[in-house]
Amino acid sequence: MIPAAPLPMQPRRWQQAWREAVRDPRELLALLGLQDAALAVSEEAAVQFALRVPRGFVARMRHGDPHDPLLRQVLPLDAELRAAPGFGLDAVGDGAAKAGHGVIHKYAGRALLVATGSCAVNCRYCFRRHFPYAEETAAAGGWRAALAVIAGDPTIEEVLLSGGDPLSLATSKLAELTDALRSIPHVRRLRIHTRLPIVLPERVDDELCAWLAALPWPVAIVVHANHANEFDASVDAAMRALRDAGAVLLNQAVLLRGVNDTVDALAALAERGFAAGVLPYYLHQLDRVAGAAHFEVDDATALALHAALVARQSGYLVPRLVREVAGDASKRAVLPTGDGRITPSMA
Repeated sequence: MIPAAPLPMQPRRWQQAWREAVRDPRELLALLGLQDAALAVSEEAAVQFALRVPRGFVARMRHGDPHDPLLRQVLPLDAELRAAPGFGLDAVGDGAAKAGHGVIHKYAGRALLVATGSCAVNCRYCFRRHFPYAEETAAAGGWRAALAVIAGDPTIEEVLLSGGDPLSLATSKLAELTDALRSIPHVRRLRIHTRLPIVLPERVDDELCAWLAALPWPVAIVVHANHANEFDASVDAAMRALRDAGAVLLNQAVLLRGVNDTVDALAALAERGFAAGVLPYYLHQLDRVAGAAHFEVDDATALALHAALVARQSGYLVPRLVREVAGDASKRAVLPTGDGRITPSMA
């Protein structure tokens, strides 16, 4: 009997990579050769906000380096358990801006859908780490409540998909939403805020790209990378596929102590992102969510870093330094006053 020819190698599906994510801090440290390092790792912090990080992202961390900027973003530490004045559960006023089930309407012309509570990676500084996702997910019930809010407000021209991470949903679920949005004439743009193409580039598969290419509106995809080391060849390929599907790619980063709070790190991030076809968009001052105070960079330092970046980089490689303030009509630019004091001004 002639043996059957072997099947051609199939691309690894993103769902499998998702299931294989590291969820135990001890395993993460062991993979990096750090099991004996003096790190203030907290099991209690991991219980309160679980560790989750794809193995492909772990592979980009520097082996044996307890200060690796990618590791710092995901490792639960004792510092998260310390109460800090001014840090709360709803740092950006999502609750007050709720316009319907899973719909946040803060800014004119735009509505944000909390598509899901799932993420492929749990970033320790996440401003929605305390968000009640079980009660507020726009995809529940076939998007009906969210669609009713959008259809009922003709001023909404742009729909933002956020979460969690909207690309954690199956492409068929995303298509369910966009098929319904086609019947709402005042919707003119779609924006997707996602970290998956960075931390789990396998998510950018043929099915997702075909869905994007068939959409009737201009599409902006805002990815989230905080350090140049988050990019590798697999991320480059994902960015290229998204661009080929017609999306405009932007990056928003958060200024994080111990991660990217140097001019060299910020410049490298902008340059590496641009090499992958991604333009810098926002550099956020930290949203003051409980558990993240150890990441905060003060405004004076942030302004000095941004000024040095302006002096060093071409204008298109300089993100806007902003913060989100609950109740404001837009993001605020962080600007110095003429007398050297720091004041946030409307962006």
